[in-house]
Amino acid sequence: MTRKHRASPARRILGDVLILLAVALAASVLFVMPARINAIVQKRDVRDVFNYQLILCAILLLFALDVRFSLFTRWKNVLLKGIGWLLRAGVVLLTAAILFFCGKVIVGGLINTAGPADYAIVLGLALENGEPAPDLLARLNTSKGYLEKQPEATLILTGGNPDASGRTEAAVMRDVLTAQGVPESRLLLEDQARSTRENFQNIAAIEGFSKDDPVVMISSNYHMDRAVRNAADAGFSNVMRLPAPSGILAYGANMLSEVVLDINAIVKAR
Repeated sequence: MTRKHRASPARRILGDVLILLAVALAASVLFVMPARINAIVQKRDVRDVFNYQLILCAILLLFALDVRFSLFTRWKNVLLKGIGWLLRAGVVLLTAAILFFCGKVIVGGLINTAGPADYAIVLGLALENGEPAPDLLARLNTSKGYLEKQPEATLILTGGNPDASGRTEAAVMRDVLTAQGVPESRLLLEDQARSTRENFQNIAAIEGFSKDDPVVMISSNYHMDRAVRNAADAGFSNVMRLPAPSGILAYGANMLSEVVLDINAIVKAR
């Protein structure tokens, strides 16, 4: 048996706003991820991320509904009310953790510290139906702009994960840049890695490259925080950031992907 509950106007407004944000985030995930899974060759990892994204969206929506309607504490029965408070505490803690990781992703993508360097690392992104995704093209546009400002710099294009025809992410990036007039002599390919961590391990083995030298990291804004952290874990001691813009409609899904991967890395570390 529930009791009648009437939230204050401020709480109703806050709850409605949170519900809208949670629904918008879920809509971004549902709009972006199934299409991405169908378009890429390496489907399994992305499908797993998609499943966890839905769980995170459900937690955020539960939190928003509780703010708006007091879902967990509407009961008269003392035992049920106590259980409700425990459930509320759990949802609040989980929501706080999700928002913390979201904040890290957002802030990490706003920091631009790019300066002169001999090398700039351009991180790859899974090809969609054999073509570069819009965010990968944005990374390449940002990279081309950096080369124009730094005429002595060389781009290290990264990414294995070949498509159905065998073309790697790095090879496709090279083709796009050379078609735009970038000399191939200013491009190095690291086309063996299948993850961001492997990228840095392979780059460190490039002849003439030192992990202590300044290097510019070029990736999408939502990916920058994790990319820089992975580079530091691999021993890169002087990494500058150059975030590339990303699509607004897909940003929520991409941000939650990074949150899932961050949480997964912490769980595996334990």
